[in-house]
Amino acid sequence: MNIEDFREKCISMPGVSESFPFDNDTLVFKVMGKLFALVSLEKASSANLKCEPEKAIDLREHFESVQPGYHMNKQHWNTVFFDGDVPDKLFDELIKESYQLVVSGLTKKLKEELKQITIA
Repeated sequence: MNIEDFREKCISMPGVSESFPFDNDTLVFKVMGKLFALVSLEKASSANLKCEPEKAIDLREHFESVQPGYHMNKQHWNTVFFDGDVPDKLFDELIKESYQLVVSGLTKKLKEELKQITIA
């Protein structure tokens, strides 16, 4: 996985926007205005992804390149390094899972709006 592939996968999902709300270095991906992934463009070595707490712990135990989320809630976020031991297929799944976790927490109204985007 590299930063270009990561960005393409993130922005290809319905309802996703990208922006720099924190600084000129941190690229943030949101679904319906809610954060699900972020990456430093300066370092371009890892991405932060939301994760179920139990799975986050399991991933950290099995992969050296999965660490507690840098500058994030360590229980719900992982930092995953692009050139580490996480296979690209798994990295793809982690991006999708982060997206789905955020979608599942959206309000009914936002879920309905997302559904309309998906249909269109």
